[in-house]
Order: sequence, then structure tokens, then C-alpha cells
Amino acid sequence: MFKKILIANRGEIALRIIRACKELSIPTVAIHSEVDAATLHVKHADEACLVGPGPIEGYLSIYRIIDLAKQTGADAIHPGYGFLAENAEFADACRANGLAFIGPSGSAMRTMGDKISARRKMIEAGVPVVPGLKDPITSIIEAAKSADDIGYPVMLKASAGGGGRGIRICKNREELEKFFPITQTEAMAAFGKDEIYLEKAIIDPHHIEIQILADQYGHVIHLGDRDCSIQRRHQKLIEIAPSLFIDEDIRQKMGEAALAAARAVNYETAGTVEFLVDVEKNFYFLEMNTRIQVEHTVTEEVSGIDIVKEMIRIAAGQRIVEKQEDIFLRGHAIECRINAEDPKNNFIPTPGKITACFSPGGIGVRIDGNIYKGYEIPPYYDSLISKLTVRAKTWEGAVERMSRALDEYVIRGVKTTIPFFKQIMKDPDFRSGQFNTNYIASHLDQLNAASEEDQIDKVVAIAAAIAAYSRR
Repeated sequence: MFKKILIANRGEIALRIIRACKELSIPTVAIHSEVDAATLHVKHADEACLVGPGPIEGYLSIYRIIDLAKQTGADAIHPGYGFLAENAEFADACRANGLAFIGPSGSAMRTMGDKISARRKMIEAGVPVVPGLKDPITSIIEAAKSADDIGYPVMLKASAGGGGRGIRICKNREELEKFFPITQTEAMAAFGKDEIYLEKAIIDPHHIEIQILADQYGHVIHLGDRDCSIQRRHQKLIEIAPSLFIDEDIRQKMGEAALAAARAVNYETAGTVEFLVDVEKNFYFLEMNTRIQVEHTVTEEVSGIDIVKEMIRIAAGQRIVEKQEDIFLRGHAIECRINAEDPKNNFIPTPGKITACFSPGGIGVRIDGNIYKGYEIPPYYDSLISKLTVRAKTWEGAVERMSRALDEYVIRGVKTTIPFFKQIMKDPDFRSGQFNTNYIASHLDQLNAASEEDQIDKVVAIAAAIAAYSRR
């Protein structure tokens, strides 16, 4: 096992990795920018190092991070998610410098990180893919011809994309001509490459993903599925496990397809194979995330397997003990991403100081966060500040538990998505499992209106109580 692990990340995922290391009795090194000096992941690590004065640059500095690992005596680096987590150059550089990279090989990252090469590989492996092109498109004329052949609506995508960026749906030729240069520009700005490709747009699908684990000895298993359909502009907000939409037959076929995808690139460590599932329950490969996912918590809750610990063990050369037949999903889990955003103002980020913070508790409630009273949410990073996950024996029980936990969760000083999620838990369509990737867009107005009414009701109730008390 490793002597010491440096965590090349920040926030809640860094703290999550530190907790796993502590349970494995492995000392940890946290890195941080100046603005992150007072964060919980820095306080809980055994050592902490300033990675750079700027808020972002240090977390992206490959050789500065490697140098810090060597200076502190770390023999492994866990990248978390975001920043350098899917950077093949970083993975290769770690290994070239005698450090274990707790993630996949640079080769697997390169293949699966490029959407075009990933499509080619999946077609070779017999994994269903959305009808589309195998090669990048370079002109609007070429794109228009391909769109006519495939049939509208089509989707333009950055070949090096991820996280919902560099994507445009085109319903007709006019929109294709409008969005083609925009998508190229977004792709270059976000990923440093303006290559884009085109595929058939699956209307109102479910976004369902399969969590896999693979060791260095060719043993690959999956830990079931997650439904990530509750999303806004391709950004996930709520994830559940297992999906309410697919049946056991589809679940088994998707699991087998995910294993085939992993084997096709000699994958090792944790990874996620994502699919789109249409109304007729046909499923198509979307992408593979070659890292730990934000929403790994729901899979851990229903499978009972600590995915972060497994990543560490695999990187240390240990075998996965579980066989596929050992994996059982028990109950239902829901994760809400608590973001510092204002849902009534187009989900604009709301950085600022937290003036009060009270976390929910009780059976089946889990908090993965990095905030506390007095914490100043910086404006430089993703707006995710906490993840609230619940588990129960039944779907109905999980929804009720999440509703109760959201009622208990108090964060003051900044606006968050908590009131918005409270309304989703009350919505009949969500409660009955009637949702797909269009859910937020089609329910946004009513959810925000209900949230506003709920706040007004609370103010009236508080005023009435104060008035009644003053008359005593």
C-alpha cells in the first residue's frame, strides 16, 4: 500500500479522498491556492502545501504538483474530478516521475476523452452508439450534407468535450448554420481544439450511466446504474440509483455494454460509461468519464462499495475481490447537488460568506461538503458547495427522506438550490418517476413559482407567530 497520497484537487472531493485515506491509514497531503487556505480539506489533511498564489493556475500546474509530491514524500497522486483528473499528460508525467497515478492510463484517457476516437472504439467493440459521423467535420457544407443524411434534429458536439460544454442541438438547416461556428468557438475556448462532430439528437432521453471498476489483472465489474436525467443545460442537478425507467433486462444489457467498453481500452480503476436511453428503451453510448464522478455517492449507498478506496487499492496493485455475481443493489438513493446558485435568476452563481450552516442528519442521510459557518465561497470555482445523499429501502421512502433532509438543511448568507430541490421532491411527476432530460426545462416556471409561494407562506407564518406571542 502507499506511504502517502497527495490529493491534486480541492473542496468536497479532496475531503472525500482524505476520509478514504484515513480509513486505509494512509497519510495525506493537500494542495491549495491562497483563497483555499481555510477550507476543510486543508484542515483535515496531514500536510498542506500552497500550490500557487492564483486561485486556479496552481491546480493545473502539472510539474509543480509533481514536485510537491516528491518534496513531501508522497508516492501516489489522486486527481479527484475536474482540473487535471482527465489530463493524459498529467497521468503520464506522474508515472514517468515514479509516482502512482490513482486513475487510468494516459492511453485510455486519450482514446475515451476524444469523442470521435471513443465512438470508433465503441463501434469496434459492438457497443451501440448514436447514429452519426466517425470523423470530425470542418465546414458547414459538410455538416449540412451529413445532417440531411442522418435527419434532423442533430447535435453538434466538441470532439474533446465533456461536462455538457460545446454542445448544440439543431432542429433545421438554419440552426445548423447558426450554431456551427459558435460550437467551434466554444470547443476551442473550453478544450483547446475546435474539432466538432455531428450525431442524431435523441429527443427527451433518459441519461443513464453505469459505474465500473477494473483492476490491473483484467478483472472488470460494474456496480449498477444511475439515472442522471434531472439536469439543466446538460449539467446534472439530481442523480438517483438505480434508475426507475429501465427494467432488469435493459439493466443487464447496459452493464454488459459498459464492461465491453472498458475492456476495449484496457481500462483500469473506477470509470463511468454514460448512455442515452430513448422512449423505446434503446440505449446508445454517450461518453466515458475516466475518473471518479460527482454522483458516485448514490452508487456507494446502494452497492455498499467504497469506490474511492477501491481506486486506491487498484492503483496499489491489489485485485478487486468482488465478482459480478457478488454485486447487489439494495434500496434507492438520491443525490442533490447543493449549488451556490439562484434558481430564480437563471441559476446565476452566488459566491459570498456563509452566515449560518446547519446540516441534516439521521438514518440514511449523508453529507459530502466543504462548507461551514463563516466560510467564504470564492467566485473562481464550480458553484457546487455540498452534496446531500439519502438512501432508503423504497423509492417513496428515499423521496420522503430527501424532502425531510432538505427541510433540515440550513445555509444562510448565500442563495442555494435547496428551496428549488424541495419543490422537486413535492412534484407529482418526479415522485412517480415521470422525468427525462427535459424535466427541468418543462417544469422550471412552476417549480420556481412554488418555491416563491413556499417562502411567502413561511414569512406569513413567522409573522403570525410573532404577533400571537406579543399579545400574550
